Amino acid sequence: MKLQHHLGGLENLGPVNLDTRVFAQPWEQRIFGIHTAMMAESAHLESALPGYAIKTLPTTFRSDWTWASLRTGAEGMQPFEYFKFRYYEKWLGGISQFFIDAGYLTAQELAEKTALYRSQPDSPLPHRPNTPLDAQIDAYLQQGDSPRHPSRQAARFKAGQRVRVADPEAVDHTRLPGYLRNKTGTVDLAYPDSYAYFVSTGVDGIGEPMPVYRIAFAAADIWGAGKSEANTMIYADLFEAYVAAVA
Repeated sequence: MKLQHHLGGLENLGPVNLDTRVFAQPWEQRIFGIHTAMMAESAHLESALPGYAIKTLPTTFRSDWTWASLRTGAEGMQPFEYFKFRYYEKWLGGISQFFIDAGYLTAQELAEKTALYRSQPDSPLPHRPNTPLDAQIDAYLQQGDSPRHPSRQAARFKAGQRVRVADPEAVDHTRLPGYLRNKTGTVDLAYPDSYAYFVSTGVDGIGEPMPVYRIAFAAADIWGAGKSEANTMIYADLFEAYVAAVA
């Protein structure tokens, strides 16, 4: 997470939006549904827990689509463009570009369909019943998929140990909040087993499954005493690649 993608580290962004609605507009539900359907038929589920029959699923979608795919698309946006669009508009842009880049449709086909529904908003949407795929989506909504793996290596750090967060080379997509780089905290919990991420982040350090820790930071050590409430702690789950021993 970087720049505009982790607002805990940015100041002067204006008033906080207190709208608690999950979907502010009906069309947002459809975007969420498209994303969910893509997740439920993603090729990565073949090797993910709890196990899904992907190879025999009647679908022409044969790509990986995960939360990492969605985040990577959003993080590629120019920051001012990012703040200009609504939450699900960002989703729509990332999903649309993915389908074009992956060859499922062309930019011209998308433009033609967009023009059609703008001029004729009541035109019927495509309807192709697919009972096995519907069942797969229902199963995925109930069970999801887990990045958890049996432990492949012993955790380097234990609860109560002081650690320092690393400062790896900046990459296109990271799981390290920028405001925690080089900060010192205390291991609160070493989670059992190992955890992977949906994609490799390269030199950032996330690849094969590894231990994950819950680390506690004093808020004053992050924001400074003048900008922190007394006795406030910040907790963050971090991959071991981001954690180093205090010299």
